[in-house]
Amino acid sequence: MLIVKNLHAGYGSSEVLIGASLEVKTGTLVALIGPNGAGKTTTMRTISGIVKPTKGQVLLDNKPIHGMDASNIARLGLAHVPEGRRVFGPLSVEDNLLLGGYRRLPRFFGFHKKAGPDLDRVYELFPRLRERRRQAAGTLSGGEQQMLAIGRALMAEPKVILMDEPSMGLAPVIAEEVFATITRLKKTGIPLLLVEQMTRKALEVSDYVYVMEHGRVVIHGTPDELRKDDCVIAAYLG
Repeated sequence: MLIVKNLHAGYGSSEVLIGASLEVKTGTLVALIGPNGAGKTTTMRTISGIVKPTKGQVLLDNKPIHGMDASNIARLGLAHVPEGRRVFGPLSVEDNLLLGGYRRLPRFFGFHKKAGPDLDRVYELFPRLRERRRQAAGTLSGGEQQMLAIGRALMAEPKVILMDEPSMGLAPVIAEEVFATITRLKKTGIPLLLVEQMTRKALEVSDYVYVMEHGRVVIHGTPDELRKDDCVIAAYLG
C-alpha cells in the first residue's frame, strides 16, 4: 500500500505540489490524471525520491519513505517506470531486464541461475520480449520498449509500481497494445499508480482515479463516478 499525505515539493524556488494526497491500496490500479503542468510527474518523482519533498508524508506499507534517497526507496520495493521509458539502448533486452533485478540478485556466483525464474515470469507476461531477448533494446519499437521498461521494474519484485505516461509518443495502435499490457500487469495484483494523458483509457483500466490541478488533487472517485461528473466531462471527456 502507498499513502501520500499533504505533499509539497518543487524545483528551486518554484513550488509545484501544494498539498497533494492520494492512496494506492493493495491489488488496485489508481490513475492520476490532469492537464499538462498540473504536477503529476512531479508527484511521481517525489514519491520515488528523485525530488525531495518540502512538506508532507509518503508511506510505503505504513513506513515513511519521504526524504529518503531514490536508491533506498527502490530497495524498499517501489519501482518507477519513468516517462520516456529510458531503456539502455546499446544493451540487449535481457541485460536490461537483469539490471532491474540487480539489487536483490547475487553479485557474483549464482546470478544468472537466481535470475532465471524471474526472467521466465517476465517473458510469460510479455512473450515478445522473449523473442527479442538478444536484440539491442534501442532497436525495439516504442511499444516494445515500454514492455521492456515495465518488465525491468517487475524484475525488482516491487511492492508498488509507478508508471508515468506509458502511451506518450506512441501511435494509437501501439498505445492500445501498451494498455493491453497494463491490463495484464494489473492481473498480477501488484499495486499500480498510473499517470496518463489518455483520460478515457485511464478510466477504462483503473479502479480509482485522482484528478490533479495546480499541484493538488481537486476531485477523486471511481471511474464510474468521474464519468458522471460535469467538471470531468467538460475538461477531459467532452
